[in-house]
Amino acid sequence: MQKLEVFGAFKLKGQVRISGSKNASLPILAGSLLSNKKIVLKNLPKVKDIETMLSLLKSLGSKIKISDNQVTIDNSNQNKKFASYNLVKTMRAGILVLGPLLAKFGYAKVSLPGGCAIGTRPIDIHLKALSKLGVKFKIYNGYVIAKASKGLIGNTIKFPKLSVGATENLIIAACLAKGTTFLLNCAIEPEIKDLVNFLIKTGCKIKWVAKRKIKITGVSELKETNYSVMFDRIEAGTYLVAAAVTEGKIKIQNIKPDIINTELNILKKIGSKITIKKNEVQITGSKQIKSLKIKTAPYPGFPTDLQAQLMVLLCKANKNSIIQENIFENRFMHVAELNRMGAKILTRGNKAIIKGGINFAPAELMATDLRASVSLILAALTAKGKSVINRIYHLDRGYENIESKLRKVGAKIRRLN
Repeated sequence: MQKLEVFGAFKLKGQVRISGSKNASLPILAGSLLSNKKIVLKNLPKVKDIETMLSLLKSLGSKIKISDNQVTIDNSNQNKKFASYNLVKTMRAGILVLGPLLAKFGYAKVSLPGGCAIGTRPIDIHLKALSKLGVKFKIYNGYVIAKASKGLIGNTIKFPKLSVGATENLIIAACLAKGTTFLLNCAIEPEIKDLVNFLIKTGCKIKWVAKRKIKITGVSELKETNYSVMFDRIEAGTYLVAAAVTEGKIKIQNIKPDIINTELNILKKIGSKITIKKNEVQITGSKQIKSLKIKTAPYPGFPTDLQAQLMVLLCKANKNSIIQENIFENRFMHVAELNRMGAKILTRGNKAIIKGGINFAPAELMATDLRASVSLILAALTAKGKSVINRIYHLDRGYENIESKLRKVGAKIRRLN
């Protein structure tokens, strides 16, 4: 099993080019199933979750051609409706093929999803919403078996709570439904906006009629499309924190700074110096890090996917800080490993109380999920000496070339088999 060896502590300096967004690419790949015409996607990140989704599309009958900087998808003979456990077990986003398969064929059998063990993340919101479009379903042997014998029929659906996955699944499904669908109380993450922009380019009729309300008029077929996926805002945030925590100076390139306004304002508040240009941000870390009380929240709030990374930074603050995790109920699994490195973090329910003024000590560590993995790297970058991070397969699900990107800005990090 592979592991990472990290030698700290060095100030990171240089430039990092941010990859395409994993969390935008996955629903866009699922949405490509709606079309029988050629689709060319650019700026997909080279990460494990994307490989898994492409394998899932191939298993459903998509023809996929991968060249250096683009993926071409041909669904002209795509006719399978079964998404197996083997392909969905490692990746939550596998459930997103349910909507397009139902829209296209009126039938789908899709395994219940896997992914990081950070909370229950039930799919009941997806299923109840799809049932309002005329879907009948049962869960049997770990699979969702869903039918819409008369095809999908437009309706007005209000989500009981904000759900990124359910919003994406229903947007995709409603594109081929008969009539008009209104989706209310939608999640508005930038990745959802990117999915909508992609679908509009294929000929789908989608309109934001209010901040969290979408109108979708069903169409019968889509057209050929070329589309470039947005940047990965979580990867961008991770490298911003890497600069801040090592008192370094990094230019983050290939981004749209206004999308990560919340994160930039928080980093300014705790003492980092930030210069914003059109498609890049320069950050200079400060010796004096200010403490913070923060809650994770749906966009445009502070993202749960950056909570573990920010926690590492707050261990260096001048006073105690508090993070309240409001999205997932099991997302403090990195705390035990950070405490082994000398952190003093106490968890009470969904709150973490973080003692400031900590100098991390090197240690042998175990990654528990995707974002926890990268938080351990950030802590190791500040610890004098050698740290070893085990179980890094989580990391490869969401970060493209993380070692080489970090090495380019001065980190001493290598992968061991």
